Amino acid sequence: MSLTYEVRTYGCQMNVHDSERISGLLESAGYLPAQDDNPDLVVFNTCAVRENADNKLYGNLGTMLARKEANPDFQIAVGGCLAQKDQSLIQKKAPWVDVVFGTHNMGSLPVLLERARHNQSAEIEILESLETFPSTLPSKRENAYAGWVSISVGCNNTCTFCIVPALRGKEKDRRPGDILAEIQALVADGVVEVTLLGQNVNTYGVEFGDRGAFAKLLRACGQIEGLERVRFTSPHPAAFTNDVIDAMAETHNVMPQLHMPLQSGSDSILKAMKRSYRSDRYLSILDSVREKIPTAAITTDIIVGFPGETEEDFQATMDVVRKAKFAMAYTFQYSKRPGTPAADMPDQVPKEVVQDRYERLLELVNEVAWQENQKQIGQEVEVLVANGEGRKDSNTNRMTGRAKDNRLVHFEVPAGAGIPRPGDLVLVQITRAAPYFLIADCFEGSMYQLRRTAGGDASDRALIESCSTGRVNLGIPIRAKRG
Repeated sequence: MSLTYEVRTYGCQMNVHDSERISGLLESAGYLPAQDDNPDLVVFNTCAVRENADNKLYGNLGTMLARKEANPDFQIAVGGCLAQKDQSLIQKKAPWVDVVFGTHNMGSLPVLLERARHNQSAEIEILESLETFPSTLPSKRENAYAGWVSISVGCNNTCTFCIVPALRGKEKDRRPGDILAEIQALVADGVVEVTLLGQNVNTYGVEFGDRGAFAKLLRACGQIEGLERVRFTSPHPAAFTNDVIDAMAETHNVMPQLHMPLQSGSDSILKAMKRSYRSDRYLSILDSVREKIPTAAITTDIIVGFPGETEEDFQATMDVVRKAKFAMAYTFQYSKRPGTPAADMPDQVPKEVVQDRYERLLELVNEVAWQENQKQIGQEVEVLVANGEGRKDSNTNRMTGRAKDNRLVHFEVPAGAGIPRPGDLVLVQITRAAPYFLIADCFEGSMYQLRRTAGGDASDRALIESCSTGRVNLGIPIRAKRG
């Protein structure tokens, strides 16, 4: 009988992508996804960016002890950034963990599990440099119609609050031919949307000496027939150039959306963070993007309470938020991370002050996002129907998807109209707005058009496969072709 597994993912999109690779590896090794709460293996794919990620992992590992004592054959594996950081500390804190593996050797997981099972002892393997580029590993996608494509791993920046470069290493870039071959393989499999991933996607090409490589890659994506939507995350403001803006504006399937971390609106705090741009430069990029792409939705990341942040610094951030008119902002309270320069800086901001500033910022962010969303009322938008629960609730005919600018849209399906599948496209008219989603309800004369896509076909195939095997999951295994 095959062993069953569950992967629990914390953190960024890169971790989500890595978890798809972990799932693909395990299924290639004969594991099956668990259909209940009692898998034979639980894999924690961890994040180390914030302190609560540590607390969450060790809390969850604590709940696993009784299960491990009751069933010694039950296995627990911990990977990802926190595993790369803590290494043998995980096994010391939770000696019932069977395998600890790092960010550079995901491909070793099946062998490490088998070795731990055979030897009846913990296996810890942490490599300090990349062994195999993750995208060469088998994958099981979360959605049949969409895929993540990693174009680089690692980071060459030295932001004082960030531990990622120490855990993921220096930037390593994939060759363009390999990336495009993977995208073409995904499209042939029914994928209609890809998201290009990198710690700093717009520095892509620095390793092989082509600073214009990212803009060229976006334009090349526009030549792939059947690829409806291209997104990317996250660019660094210091490396954001006009050729990228031009490529975004001139490539038909690159979506009018930009997620670009601000972190702080205070120039003194940006300097202390070693963010090599200033607020004026950041805002000028947004002006250039909106000049070329008027419908672009801009989202960002902001940290509150960085060491030394004064009320004046905080107000500078609030001012940039008002000027930038973000469609959404992910806001974070500064978290001291051991091993980062910021952790040892003087003038750490008291917790109560950070909390107060965080609440004020969140209130402004919500207000600005709502104002921006209200501008969408009356607009006709194309929505890529999302996977998941299907109808939003039992009291409406609404389903959920993403507009081209990545805004979340809950839309009503008119009586008698065809029901879209995950991965299909619908054209709807926005009737209401909230801070973080839009609503498109039907009324006399309102727009509703359904377009069946290869992504919807892929979702159908995945559903049929899952029903025939008893594995209800719309992800499907793929292996990228090498270019």
